[in-house]
Amino acid sequence: MSPFAIAVLAVSMSVDAFAVSVGRGAALGRPRMTEALRTGAVFGIVEAITPLIGWALGVAASGFVEAVDHWIAFALLGGVGLHMLYQALWKADDEEAETGRSFTVLIATAVGTSLDAMAIGVSLAFLNVNIIVIALAIGLATFLMSSGGMLVGRLIGTRFGRWAEGVAGVALFGLGLAILIEHLTA
Repeated sequence: MSPFAIAVLAVSMSVDAFAVSVGRGAALGRPRMTEALRTGAVFGIVEAITPLIGWALGVAASGFVEAVDHWIAFALLGGVGLHMLYQALWKADDEEAETGRSFTVLIATAVGTSLDAMAIGVSLAFLNVNIIVIALAIGLATFLMSSGGMLVGRLIGTRFGRWAEGVAGVALFGLGLAILIEHLTA
């Protein structure tokens, strides 16, 4: 996977955490830098771990599905991308970012936003990629975007976060389609 594709994947996987962080920042009013960094760290760590778990599950199943692995990668990436686009376009305002301050709520929110990264990890198991580099890139991008999202949340509100989530959904679908086309034309 090229550095550009890794960057697109990392940013795309980080956008849902960014959207939640923007919502948290907007709801908290004036989040402190420590709160922003704590949020970024929790989201980044969880988001880096989940593709590793998905990748391990995918590797365990890869021998059984080698002939259709590109279709599985397309279905997972495309499905996650379409779901993100759906969430961005039709999610009700009362379903926006969780705004609680507790650490338990923060962890639960981080896990909820990282399930797509686990699905991506499964699809990456069928490709010849360095999962450690990709997981670190996703974790770092999520840390930066979540921390920044907390700080700018009060300035831009949740509307921008939804727009960014939609763009990321389209990017993931496109990445899945590119993998499918590459394997079908090779």
